[in-house]
Amino acid sequence: MSITLTSQAAEHISKHLEKRGSGLGLRLGVRLTGCSGMAYEVNYVDEAAENDHVFEDQGIRVYVDPRSLPFVDGTQIDYERKGLSEMFKFRNPNEKAACGCGESFTV
Repeated sequence: MSITLTSQAAEHISKHLEKRGSGLGLRLGVRLTGCSGMAYEVNYVDEAAENDHVFEDQGIRVYVDPRSLPFVDGTQIDYERKGLSEMFKFRNPNEKAACGCGESFTV
């Protein structure tokens, strides 16, 4: 099992945690929604849950709840900035299809 980060994602998360002044890392999860069935949820973690799986890459901890883990295992998190837009991008080997707008995916 693994979750990895690109150097751009690790740098962005590190700067954001520093700016916040608190936080343990990033939480990656999924929720049921959208035309393809699932969407990624990303939040900053101030307190870990007892049953979280914790992955560390480039000095950044990524927390994943047990329900989400089968859907995101092996995912690489990237961070992109294009013009005025900035966002996390996910390279998920479990993803079978994504909706046209890119907001949801299916496994």
